[in-house]
Amino acid sequence: MTETFYEVMRRQGITRRSFLKYCSLTAAALGLGPSFAPKIAHAMETKPRIPVLWLHGMECTCCSESFIRSAHPLAKDVILSMVSLDYDDTLMAAAGHQAEAIITETIEKYDGNYILAVEGNPSYNQEGMSCIIAGKPFHEQLTHVAKHCKIIISWGSCASYGCVQAASPNPTGATPVHKVIHDKPIIKVPGCPPIAEVMTAVIAYMVTFERLPELDRQGRPKMFYSQRIHDKCYRRPHFDAGQFVESWDDEAARKGYCLYKVGCKGPTTYNACSTIRWNEGTSFPIQAGHGCIGCSEDGFWDKGSWYARLTDIKQFGIESNADKVGGTAAAVVGAATAAHMAATAINRASKKENSV
Repeated sequence: MTETFYEVMRRQGITRRSFLKYCSLTAAALGLGPSFAPKIAHAMETKPRIPVLWLHGMECTCCSESFIRSAHPLAKDVILSMVSLDYDDTLMAAAGHQAEAIITETIEKYDGNYILAVEGNPSYNQEGMSCIIAGKPFHEQLTHVAKHCKIIISWGSCASYGCVQAASPNPTGATPVHKVIHDKPIIKVPGCPPIAEVMTAVIAYMVTFERLPELDRQGRPKMFYSQRIHDKCYRRPHFDAGQFVESWDDEAARKGYCLYKVGCKGPTTYNACSTIRWNEGTSFPIQAGHGCIGCSEDGFWDKGSWYARLTDIKQFGIESNADKVGGTAAAVVGAATAAHMAATAINRASKKENSV
């Protein structure tokens, strides 16, 4: 029987008070109210840790790099206490035949009851020779492990959509996970890479509630991908006021104006970057002065220059706003000023007439 999360924490010397504080922080990271902290605590106390097999296909390991930097909860608490990370060729100590034997052992012991986490994607051209794991094409390992899993998490844009490997002309035949596996529930956590706390929170949610979080039409968790970056961006007031950066390092850029006109894809990108941010909430690309490149959206590599305005996106009214809102705002202010001056003049004339 696998230990529960709470049993592992107690064995490590964690106090009950610290455990409850951890549950409260986890609830906050999930966007849940304080009332959910006891439910998370109950789950951590009673449910055994879920085995996880984390496979790596064609990718750059940026998802793992992001994951291990999570602060709430800490990545070490997730992989050492919350779940049982049985296989991850990047993080595990075992290698070679020992490492591959763990996959067989986990499948036999937890058939149908483990999570398959996939970072990267398989290749199908040249008989899959672009990505070889343990002497075989990665797509063979992926389909074998997926056949026996309970749920699949597609980490990052590579596993979710294909990313740069699947960009035109896609010589390797790179294919996202959902186009390979059709008979298992899949949760997509896109981004290049995804935000660390989003990754750990998704695992915490599934461990606590034993189900997938509510997903959007593309299979992404709504708690993190239901709003555009534009909707909560701190530069949004500048967009509404018609104040834009026109070229890099101009005066508007120094003042922190909206980056839409130099290519920011925030108005069409769904992610939590502008709310959760990165490095324990320190910053995100737009705050650092670079527009969003839309890395959590399908096919972002094939949508033209990252520095080009999205002139073909009409449904949001972005182009109209970007070009006209400034002029409209100026006209409104001018009209209001003129009306105020006229009213003041009339008022003074009326007072003068009454005094006579």
